[in-house]
Amino acid sequence: MPTVSAHVARTVARHVDHVFGVMGNGNAWFLDDLTRSTTARFTAVRHEAGGVVAADAYFRASGRIAAATATYGAGFTNALTALAEAAQARVPLVLLTGDEPTSGPRPWDVDQIALAAAVGARTYTVGRADAAATSVIAIEHSLTYRVPVVLAIPYDVAALEAGPVPEAPEPVLPAPLAPAGPFDAAAITDLARHLADAERPVLLAGRGAWLAGAGEALGELAEATGALTATTALGRGVFPDGRYDLGVAGGFGAADAMELVRQADVAVVLGASLNQFTMRFGELFAPGTRVVQVDIAAAATHRHVGGFIRGDAALVARALVDELRAQGARPSGWRETVDVAAARRYDTGPDDGLAPDGRLDPRAVAHRLAGTLPRDRVVVSDGGHFIGWANMYWPVASPDRMMMVGTAYQSIGLGFPSVAGAAAARPDDAVVLTTGDGGGLMALADLETAVRTAGGRGLAVVWNDAAYGAEVHVYGRQGLAEEPMLIPETDFAALATAVGAEGVVVRTLGDLDRLAAWSAEPVDRRRFLVLDCRVSGSVVAPYQEEILRANRTR
Repeated sequence: MPTVSAHVARTVARHVDHVFGVMGNGNAWFLDDLTRSTTARFTAVRHEAGGVVAADAYFRASGRIAAATATYGAGFTNALTALAEAAQARVPLVLLTGDEPTSGPRPWDVDQIALAAAVGARTYTVGRADAAATSVIAIEHSLTYRVPVVLAIPYDVAALEAGPVPEAPEPVLPAPLAPAGPFDAAAITDLARHLADAERPVLLAGRGAWLAGAGEALGELAEATGALTATTALGRGVFPDGRYDLGVAGGFGAADAMELVRQADVAVVLGASLNQFTMRFGELFAPGTRVVQVDIAAAATHRHVGGFIRGDAALVARALVDELRAQGARPSGWRETVDVAAARRYDTGPDDGLAPDGRLDPRAVAHRLAGTLPRDRVVVSDGGHFIGWANMYWPVASPDRMMMVGTAYQSIGLGFPSVAGAAAARPDDAVVLTTGDGGGLMALADLETAVRTAGGRGLAVVWNDAAYGAEVHVYGRQGLAEEPMLIPETDFAALATAVGAEGVVVRTLGDLDRLAAWSAEPVDRRRFLVLDCRVSGSVVAPYQEEILRANRTR
């Protein structure tokens, strides 16, 4: 007779095709039935945070919800940082966990519902009579509000018989939010009129536009207005025509490209939250720019927004195109007068690739890698000072091919398990991790997971500067003691070899030639590759300088 855990496993597996996690007392019955009775695939990770991270990356890379699983107590608390990141980033996923018995907590139990709520996740606890229905409600909540949820199985009911598994109702999801009523119609007409009259229009799109499937409509809007385009870091590639795209807005953007954005007379922001980094701490747009935001948020998310239309980015973009055509609007012609390629150019560092201290200049490394990395790549990024290099130098084809798990919560140490989620979501593509030595060491338990799950499709670029670089550049420059910010130089190449990967210590640009040879080898004959790049800590990323300037003026 199926148990309560079986009801949960079989119901979840109808809507989730992949589960990541670590087995323990609290989820053993769930994993037993998931493995024996469903087609959902389980991927073991080595730290509970890694399970949530992998499920997070899986959604970002595929658009499909995944699940993580952990035992109660220490297993659950180990996952909290990753759960907080998913909540901050508005990523739907289900964390299936054991919990205290219904009779009350044991000496080693903690209040998991309160802990989950503290980081922004709602908990649904199953019972003997409602396990299937509660599981569907949890999935429905996660997808509707784009948030992680916790699905808890009390320890004393996990193995109880619960009868045949019922046919639980399908999750009911809301339709895209359409602009409605005379006020929205008037706002769209007014914005179309301003776009028609604009001499220097700019469209800025974010991850929300990608999730709305707005790419095609955005392309038509850009063509109808003659606008230059730009994206947030998480929206790269959403515009179908890259010829007029200025790249990432904010600190990752090239200086000349950002100057063009500042010249805009009308800027329309679609599906982007306009955080402080995208907005260059308030300096992205000029004071005279008319900024209109389109978003499903309840109200504008930045004080520089002068107009707001609440609605799905794809629906509003399509309505704007229709209105422009009705008004007989013609493209501005501005974008044809701009050398976009020149504006997007970054400093590539010295020709020999070496900084004054004799270590590699990370700009030169990033530039060299851009021409060698697999073209079908999916890039996953840990957090840290190095985060700018991939975003500046490595183009990606679409937003689901670049994910930064950890940046929403300002976390490091989530890089290696991100590989597992991306590899499962895109089994035919190369997965490229960019990580620092600080975050890499923090996530070391799941180096083995990355190597095992991605195999010859995976490679990691470790920016090894023997320091917590962001802290050195922010606090070291303020005169604080640097000893706590430094890390003894670690041999990541040797660590990689220990878990079955190929490790290469990179001290010159010539050492990167191994990547070209590796890329030419058949996938099934090569190993996961780790490039241990010994880079200089003296080269500061432009976005970091921007943060320092902003902090000095406060």
